[in-house]
Amino acid sequence: MLHTVEQLMTPDPLAVKSSHTLHDAHNLMREKNIRHIPVIDEEGHLVGMLTQKIMIAKVMSILSTYGNLALERKEKQEKVSDAMAQDFASVTPQQSLHEVVTYFVENRHGCMPVVDENNKLLGILTSSDFVRLAAALLS
Repeated sequence: MLHTVEQLMTPDPLAVKSSHTLHDAHNLMREKNIRHIPVIDEEGHLVGMLTQKIMIAKVMSILSTYGNLALERKEKQEKVSDAMAQDFASVTPQQSLHEVVTYFVENRHGCMPVVDENNKLLGILTSSDFVRLAAALLS
């Protein structure tokens, strides 16, 4: 039976650096079909989160202001650090899944980055991980 975040998380998740552009992040999200991307600094420390919701808002803003012909150019001009969320919750590998799933439900989170004591990104835990766990338990 799974009890800790470490047992359920996706280790070494795809991430972007804060210096990357929105275009880089948008392409990664589209190519890998992911909705949440941790943002790290050069040493691998978590500095932000870029979500599908944030990306959609940025794309819609660019489209309404500059039109669809300017989307790619504008995305290449904007850094991830200017769009990422900096106010988000994270978890540690040792935290109990019971505690974390309660937080997910009460706060309607789609994901939580998993970090060590130095804030180095170790993994990501998503609501899809909990759905997969539920499916396994039901079968």
